[in-house]
Amino acid sequence: MSQTITGSGEAVSVRAPMAACRPALPEEAAHPQRTAIIDLDAISENVAALRSVARSDDLMAVVKADGYSHGLVQAARAALAGGATFLGAAVLEEAFALREAGIDAPVFAWLASPGAPYAEAIRRDIQLAAYSTDQLADIARAAADAGRPARLHLKVDTGMWRGGAAPADWPELVRTARRAEQDGLVEVVGVWSHLACADEPGHPSIAAQLAVFDEAVAVARAAGLRPRYRHIANSAATLSLPESHFDLVRPGISVYGINPLPPEARDGLPRLRPAMTLAASVVQTKRAPAGSGISYGHTQRTERETTLAVVPLGYADGVFRSASSAGPVQLGGSRYRVAGRVCMDQFVVDVGDDEVAAGDRVVLFGDGDAPTAEEWAVAAGTIPYEVLTRIGPRVPRTYIGGAAAGPAASGT
Repeated sequence: MSQTITGSGEAVSVRAPMAACRPALPEEAAHPQRTAIIDLDAISENVAALRSVARSDDLMAVVKADGYSHGLVQAARAALAGGATFLGAAVLEEAFALREAGIDAPVFAWLASPGAPYAEAIRRDIQLAAYSTDQLADIARAAADAGRPARLHLKVDTGMWRGGAAPADWPELVRTARRAEQDGLVEVVGVWSHLACADEPGHPSIAAQLAVFDEAVAVARAAGLRPRYRHIANSAATLSLPESHFDLVRPGISVYGINPLPPEARDGLPRLRPAMTLAASVVQTKRAPAGSGISYGHTQRTERETTLAVVPLGYADGVFRSASSAGPVQLGGSRYRVAGRVCMDQFVVDVGDDEVAAGDRVVLFGDGDAPTAEEWAVAAGTIPYEVLTRIGPRVPRTYIGGAAAGPAASGT
């Protein structure tokens, strides 16, 4: 459960000026046992930066997966404060939670199986996706039950071969949608797709997908549809492919401060600021003689007499076991790596002869000179998306930044 925590256990809100580069964590909250510190100003600033490069009039901030573990409602409010005009939720439960929090901005939810509560979504003015004629029929029936038309985005599969109508099935989907529109059951407001390789600049699939998308839009218009929104651009495309921006861009990971493009492709692009800092406090230190086996399996041994520090975060919290003996941490101004295997609730750091004591702060990743989520992704053999979204509910969220203390934080 997302919450705002201090070291005393009391809930607080912390306000930092929007202009501050890195809002300071209050002293009493600086060394909790474990916490994910969420800088709401960073989310707002990242959205503003993305808007500065987008050629579209509208920007959909994707807040699925509990706002990439930053907090669904908190991330949504911060994104709107930064200039987002839409919110993207993968599943209807996320969209409902946004409405229950009092957020009335346009919300788009795109992933639902047969039997989904479409009528409730339509009544709550949640925009829906249709991938097939069968799904469109389900939504049309729900619209009749709800007594109002569904606002619909038709998805075409342009070459990712995941969700959406295959090109061969697309003409029938748009014709069916046009008939439902004429019957007053739906309003087709969007045509959309998703790029498979936008984070690989120059990949031949990018141009191929955009060509298929252009043709799909032309087919929809020939059928009589007049979608207001054409959208295909994810974070990488928002940053690097202006020809993909059309009427709406849909950044996700970049909203939270991660640039998915390779470093060599980032020249001239705005710097994004990581919004999450994952930190903990050392719970114990002790001296260990040379040759001591560390953690399960003794996969790593001390090379000499050394100090070992125990950190209370583990794979139950989202710290990758695959980053054993590899994950970077910052402790007392120095960099170290996880020593031995990551356990369910804790891991060990070999700090040599450095002065480290119980209660000292350990940062796994964050902004500034701390290790990054990208470095943890490399250590774990995965991607930064998974690093962020694996941070579990047992890790309390501490919210800082301008939006944390005002009415916008009512969902905290």
